[in-house]
Amino acid sequence: MCEKLLGFNSTEEQPSGPRGQDSMWRNEKYETVPLDVKGIDEDNSKGTRDSLYPQAALRKAQQGNERPKDPKLWPYFQDGLRRIDYVLTYHVQKPQSTRKLSAKSCLCFKFRREQSSPPAHEDPELAAQEQRLDYHEDDQRLRREEFEENLREMGLEMEREEGNKIPGVGFLKIHAPWEVLCREAEFMKLKMPTFKKYKVSHGSSIVEKVNMFVQKVTATLQPKVGENRVENEKYLSYPFSREKQHLFDLSDRNSFFDSKTRSSIVYEILKRTKCTRAKYIMGISSLLGSGVYTEAYPLHDGDIDGINAEANDRKILCEEWASYSIFYKYQPIGLIRKYFGEKVGLYFAWLGVYTQMLIPAAIVGVIVFLYGCVTVEDNIPSMEVCDERNNITMCPICDRVCSYWKLVTACGTARASHLFDNAATVFFAIFMALWATMFMEHWKRRQMRLNYIWDLTSFEDAEGKQKSQPRAEYEFHVMKKSLKKEKPPKEENVKLTCRDRMPAYMTIIVMMVFLICVTLAIVFGVVLYRVSIMTALHMSSTPSFRTNIRATVKTTAAIINLIIIIIMDEVYGAIARWLTIMEVPKTDKSFEERLIFKTFILKFANAFTPIVYLAFFRGRIIGRPGKYIYVMGSYRMEECAHAGCLMELCIQLCITMLGKQLIQNNLFEIGVPKLKKMLRQRKIDKKHQEELDKTLHRHEKDHFLGPFVGLNPEYMEMIIQFGMVTLFVASFPLAPLFALLNNIIEIRLDAKKFVTELRRPIAVRAKDIGIWYTLLRGLSKVAVIVNAFVISFTSDFIPRLVYQYMYSPDGTLHGFVNHTLSYFNVSHFQPGTEPTESMHLGYKVEVCRYKDYRDPPWSDTPYEFSRQFWAILAARLAFVIVFQNVVMLMSDFVDWLIPDIPKDISIQIHNERNLIVELFMKQEQGKKYRNTIGDPSPQPLRSRPSSQA
Repeated sequence: MCEKLLGFNSTEEQPSGPRGQDSMWRNEKYETVPLDVKGIDEDNSKGTRDSLYPQAALRKAQQGNERPKDPKLWPYFQDGLRRIDYVLTYHVQKPQSTRKLSAKSCLCFKFRREQSSPPAHEDPELAAQEQRLDYHEDDQRLRREEFEENLREMGLEMEREEGNKIPGVGFLKIHAPWEVLCREAEFMKLKMPTFKKYKVSHGSSIVEKVNMFVQKVTATLQPKVGENRVENEKYLSYPFSREKQHLFDLSDRNSFFDSKTRSSIVYEILKRTKCTRAKYIMGISSLLGSGVYTEAYPLHDGDIDGINAEANDRKILCEEWASYSIFYKYQPIGLIRKYFGEKVGLYFAWLGVYTQMLIPAAIVGVIVFLYGCVTVEDNIPSMEVCDERNNITMCPICDRVCSYWKLVTACGTARASHLFDNAATVFFAIFMALWATMFMEHWKRRQMRLNYIWDLTSFEDAEGKQKSQPRAEYEFHVMKKSLKKEKPPKEENVKLTCRDRMPAYMTIIVMMVFLICVTLAIVFGVVLYRVSIMTALHMSSTPSFRTNIRATVKTTAAIINLIIIIIMDEVYGAIARWLTIMEVPKTDKSFEERLIFKTFILKFANAFTPIVYLAFFRGRIIGRPGKYIYVMGSYRMEECAHAGCLMELCIQLCITMLGKQLIQNNLFEIGVPKLKKMLRQRKIDKKHQEELDKTLHRHEKDHFLGPFVGLNPEYMEMIIQFGMVTLFVASFPLAPLFALLNNIIEIRLDAKKFVTELRRPIAVRAKDIGIWYTLLRGLSKVAVIVNAFVISFTSDFIPRLVYQYMYSPDGTLHGFVNHTLSYFNVSHFQPGTEPTESMHLGYKVEVCRYKDYRDPPWSDTPYEFSRQFWAILAARLAFVIVFQNVVMLMSDFVDWLIPDIPKDISIQIHNERNLIVELFMKQEQGKKYRNTIGDPSPQPLRSRPSSQA
């Protein structure tokens, strides 16, 4: 009866004693094998270790003359022969020796509780709470036992370790035997190298000589890793099959499946294994979410430092990749892929290509900036602004407290604006549009080459496979839906429809719109800050300090914007994940894509809304003197400086880029993981910390590392940077240089984080970067339009051209500043808005100037837009249309001109297919010949073709 209550079948063989002390049990496939715990770990007096099925592995190891490895240095079981392919951890409430809870019956559990019941003087509420915790822990233990029993039925071998050196943490170490690896590799269609080699052609003789020359020149830039050498021969790969094992070199079975392949195979088994005795079917995701297991991770290969650290891939990566001293070297992409998998390898390969392509963009951007520095002395508009002889009196920039001011005081701003607003800006915008296209095409060719090298050319993305393996949360909601039906049809395929998700969809739409409105409100709040602070400083500061008020307000507002962006990025990321979970996507791929899309929309709006306001809205909705537009009652909308808003846009871009890269990206990536690691290690007594560091095993050391949360934050960081580099590059030509310097550090920082700070991620096969390529391509198209509007509406490029070719008397820019300024009669100020210090300049002002194209007060249409305004507006719109179409046409031509697949790779792929057919034909002929030699009875069959002939 008790066995039924606990979920055990009466026909199953149960343990005769406490687990890990007296005996071990197996299912029908295996016999019961006693285990001597003392022979495994003599100093294990507190904890418990269960090693499932060690005898078979030991017999195989003895037959193969394998040398046991030290489990303290390598990820192996206690026997030193079976490799740990995966680790599951769980919470241990009390040491196993003190918790005498049996899994045999509820009555036995209740009987022990009665024996150890608290005395009468103890608090009954405390005792009841302790009893509930014990029942909860026992329920989790039963679920673990069922899950592990199902894993054993799948052929996996396990070893348990509880409460040894890390209190409260139990470890379940999982090993996949050779038979399981072969079965799963065939099921997953893993391409493995055969014993057949063929010569790799690198193109024509001229191309091959050029490649050899480049290889010799860049020899010092290559890391000292064998995978980076150009190989002239390549193993022919074929999907693994147990029936065709003769095609593969199986002389060394231990190294045939590398560690990342083994862990990915075990992970696939874990995803398929379910717990069915609970109320709902639970997979590994549900078990982790409900606390049955706390962590799940594969292990690193070995240590990276210390006297006892032996050579391994992790140590090589630490020395030749995760070091700031070798920032100038190429990345060992082949070894990264071998250790972390194709998905991580593609990210770092893409980041490397992006960083390399930033070099020419940074060089051209610096040249454009230097051109502005060299020509600033010859710039006629800035010379006119700085000429005191012009004696131009400007209208006040705020009401009452601000007085009239001389245009010559804006000399410094005018000269600084020329550094970023000059004739070379248009050329640089066109160059960056073509650069974005070249970058996309270069990456596609690089990606195709990596697919060939990594044997992914025939790999189809596991979309169909993922559809057959829905997420645990999706299965949970489907089961709840099926349970709500009174008489669900047996053959009906129950699934979540749009009607089921409609409340979630409505919530997502409302929340997304609300969050974008919050972003707009934040930008409006910063605008009010600038307006109010500028007015307050003019009221309280001395005249000598008023010249620096505009720069002070602009800089502080940009810093406030940066702080808000950093804070809201974290908030938006959490909300986007919550909304995606509410949506209940069916597959992991769908979940990831929807999460990326929501996160991108929110973070893109958060980062670029202040920049868009400065570029296209500030200074255009202010009105005119005597008829200004006010917000919040008495605050005038802020104006641009005389040289335009381009300088302020440049300051905002500079502070945002530097701040996000230095604070949010680098500082957080370094500081947060170290802080979390310190908090995890605080749970251990400091006195035993040094001793533990020396005695901890590989799975215990990796437990203190940070969990791998995916590549989405890394990609998102670079996508936002790509937007900064391309969208508003016309206003900030130094953006590629800042991005290049950041990425040089970012590559080594991410490498150090992956190798030393994080647990090893699951190796995921992928042949491209997924939805990120679509976002990059979309940004490159939008960048053309944005830069066209920046050049035509934000800068003075179009007004200068119109004046030079339509209104200038001598065809030069002489008189351009006077042409851009309109007249205002100071007697037309609204009551209460005129300056209180009207004699601030030492003389009475009757007419002041302001930057706009309006008719003078003495004309028939005073203060209306002049004909020059409409002519310049038409020229601006025409420039946008022409620039957009010409640049996009050039980009599409470059896209068409460069093939996506390199010619030599296309030839090699074709040759591989022919070689596979040839290999099969030879193997079939050899098999027939061996059958003929071994059994002469089929001889008549050989004469049959000749008789037909």
